[in-house]
Amino acid sequence: MAEFVHLRVHSEYSIVDGIVRVDELVATVAAAGMPAVAITDQSNLFSMVKFYRAAQAVGVKPIIGVDVWVRESGERADPTRLTLLCMNQIGYHNLTQLVSKSYLEGQRQGVPMLERAWLDVSSVTGLIALSGAGEGDVGRHLGNGRVAEAHRAARAWRALFGDRYYLEVQRLGRSDDESLLAATLAMVQELELPAVATQDVRFLTPGEFEAHEARVCIHDGRLLTDSTRTRRYTDAQFLKTPEQMAELFADLPELLQQSVE
Repeated sequence: MAEFVHLRVHSEYSIVDGIVRVDELVATVAAAGMPAVAITDQSNLFSMVKFYRAAQAVGVKPIIGVDVWVRESGERADPTRLTLLCMNQIGYHNLTQLVSKSYLEGQRQGVPMLERAWLDVSSVTGLIALSGAGEGDVGRHLGNGRVAEAHRAARAWRALFGDRYYLEVQRLGRSDDESLLAATLAMVQELELPAVATQDVRFLTPGEFEAHEARVCIHDGRLLTDSTRTRRYTDAQFLKTPEQMAELFADLPELLQQSVE
């Protein structure tokens, strides 16, 4: 039987870009035989209590996490994505502190962000970090052909998180998926960093893609029919089963096993 754990899921509590209902998520995960699942809502922990209780009730391990935007102090560049997952009580305490600070001190145009300068070894103790794939700083550099900058960024994260920093790879039907995957795996070998496959889930089933796009359009103030709007998501971002993930990453099964670890 294939084994895989979803480590990146945006529920309806992400508000801007997720429509996954907590109870339905937990029931689907349990039915698929997955031992655990993470909810990593955008910049918040609003779903945590409901998620924890629902998962415990059906014997699924709830992994508490947050998808954060990280801003380099003094930089004009766009913020980059990082996902933080709690390993233990200390990690949970540190995550709540960081999320609270992002709302109180880090908002930019109404979007809570973490300042990179806030992150030190003590503030991230007990947390696992996922690189954010193409939206993280490493992925952005690789996508633009800036390999040296990508290496520098990855080394800085490793210095901060140690062996708890994972380069993240995805296959979501985007045109640059395979080139970014190849560049990331090259870094894995050169820097001896761990890597993990994620699915970046925003809805439960393929048929919910249009409903998800409607949610995004409402937030962005755009029309579904607007041909000029930026399409940031694909219809592949549903909750795949372990078997579907095994087929998708048949050439890289070790990246799925890392999700279970």
